[in-house]
Amino acid sequence: MSLNLEQYVSEFSAQNINGEHLLQLDGSKLKALGMTSSQDRAIIKRKLKEMKASLEKARKAQEKMEKQREKLRKKEQEQLQRRSRKTDKCSSDATEGNNEQ
Repeated sequence: MSLNLEQYVSEFSAQNINGEHLLQLDGSKLKALGMTSSQDRAIIKRKLKEMKASLEKARKAQEKMEKQREKLRKKEQEQLQRRSRKTDKCSSDATEGNNEQ
């Protein structure tokens, strides 16, 4: 509707075309849905291309954030392991010192 193509809404609804299905449509499928105007198909295809690019950009940003979080988790684990080793070493050094006395 935002593209001024509301004449196709009823057919898209009747065919249960949702966002996921919409992204899978190409020119021939649009034509089969009753979109006979090549200009209208071009508008939809252009908008779909923009949407796919936007989705891909968002997916990549999400992957990047997940990698950063994983990197932070690993760094925190390494720091905890180092602290644990230091604590263990200090404890064993103290125990050895007490044993010597």
